[in-house]
Amino acid sequence: MKNNKEEKNSSSFSTMSIWAGEDSKDFWQRSTQAPVVHSVAFGYQDLDEWYEIAIHQKPGHIYSRNTNPTVAIFEEKLRLLEGAEAATSFSTGMAAISNTLFAHLSPGERVVSVKDTYGGTNEIFLNFFPRFKIDATLCDTTDHEAIEKEVAKGCKVLYLESPTNPTLKVVDLERLAKAGHKAGAIVVVDNTFATPINTNPLQLGADLVIHSGTKFLGGHADALAGVVCGSKKLVEPIFRYREITGATLHPMSAYLMIRGMKTLALRIQQQNENALTIARFLKSHPFVQDVYYPGLETHKNHEIAKKQMRGFGGVLSFILDSDFDAVRTFLPRLQYAHVAANLGSVETVAGPPRTTSHVEVTPEQRAAMGIPESLIRYSVGIEDVNMLIEDLTQALDYTSKQHKK
Repeated sequence: MKNNKEEKNSSSFSTMSIWAGEDSKDFWQRSTQAPVVHSVAFGYQDLDEWYEIAIHQKPGHIYSRNTNPTVAIFEEKLRLLEGAEAATSFSTGMAAISNTLFAHLSPGERVVSVKDTYGGTNEIFLNFFPRFKIDATLCDTTDHEAIEKEVAKGCKVLYLESPTNPTLKVVDLERLAKAGHKAGAIVVVDNTFATPINTNPLQLGADLVIHSGTKFLGGHADALAGVVCGSKKLVEPIFRYREITGATLHPMSAYLMIRGMKTLALRIQQQNENALTIARFLKSHPFVQDVYYPGLETHKNHEIAKKQMRGFGGVLSFILDSDFDAVRTFLPRLQYAHVAANLGSVETVAGPPRTTSHVEVTPEQRAAMGIPESLIRYSVGIEDVNMLIEDLTQALDYTSKQHKK
């Protein structure tokens, strides 16, 4: 399947999610599904051919820490869905993030980012970079002018996340990409929450796009994966870094990603619809203090989201009109939600940032990021939305009676 960088619609995404990267005529014994190639090594009688493959002058595989046939199919599927020139994968989403950053940053260089990045990413900025003499400046997430001013001072990387985890803030990717390029920066976007179905950051000016495939791409909470897409020039050093540091995606995990992605477009469509319906319901409930979801007209970044997103995603968060004790009461009452540290699966998943996205940081740091302890991240599944609302209603009503102010 050829790379198509033109505007995509839901039909083309559904087709690409199934067929992109897969050419069954090359599959073993004419199988119709991608085979799981567990072999660590690949043998060659012709030593010259082996060498050409080893130095990437000829397509092929020599060792699965470097490349693998099953993994390559997953990478190609993401490459095509994101409209990228190249892609490389990793054992986890955090491996994709950390490898990308360390492959492109050296001591004395600077990265500009936002305060609302995922907790693990924030940990790299605040606690790992200082050890390597890399400067990280974190700006108020929706203060585009402040971000532009910091970028104009000079930076090697502008790192963005949109929507953010878990407060669902949206940044103007096109505007900030222009600012980054004007300063000579590499613009990196974590697109995990939006997925390529809802947003293609490369089309908005980003240079590299990162996904935690563990979440929506796989969609079934049974495999860890990460991937980065972009130009060959920028992906190549990340691949080389991963090749040596060894955060390789396992072939079985790659297969589970491929299988899960066949329903990606359908799942995201349903999750988009469910999340918007639930966000509107929660907005009207008296025990809910606030709701964060870019699809709501009341969301501060709604106009930006409308401009750059085809759908608003399957994750929302909301604040109970109480303290953390109410969260302790509310979450176990949910019948149709896993209370767990994950998101993006076919089942609804819920949890507070203190045990999910921002477990690595202190309560004081969470407060400084605008993440109250009574906030709940709610990743909407593909269940019947009316049953989810009934479930939320009974849990909210019960909790409100137990925690009256």
